[in-house]
Amino acid sequence: MAQVTRSRARAAASPSCCSGLSSLLSPRVFKALADPKPLSLLVRLAEERGPRTVGFIAGGSEVDLSVVSRHLAILREAGIIECVKRGKEVWCTLQTDAVAQLLRNIADALEACCPPNRVAAPAPSSHGSGHSQRE
Repeated sequence: MAQVTRSRARAAASPSCCSGLSSLLSPRVFKALADPKPLSLLVRLAEERGPRTVGFIAGGSEVDLSVVSRHLAILREAGIIECVKRGKEVWCTLQTDAVAQLLRNIADALEACCPPNRVAAPAPSSHGSGHSQRE
């Protein structure tokens, strides 16, 4: 029993195979992608396939320009879009390569940390459960 406890302590002290995953899971990115309002603006920008002004992006929205600007700021702070001021206009560009690479890195880290289960789990035993097993 003491040996098992020591092994667990050593495992807890050693770097986790999932440490790379935790560094990729940015709350800002997930907050931006989880909120339907910024997400709808992101989709609108993606559908345009190029830089668009804040005014253009807001044109398809039913909310005030200041609210659209706030939602775009959430996307910008998460690194999902880049905004550049040119004269009186602010142009926004989807950071396609960066977002795609981040999502690929997350998928790779998940697979490295928790390899996909390629073998079906054994069927549950019906001994003592009182339930019949259905196939």
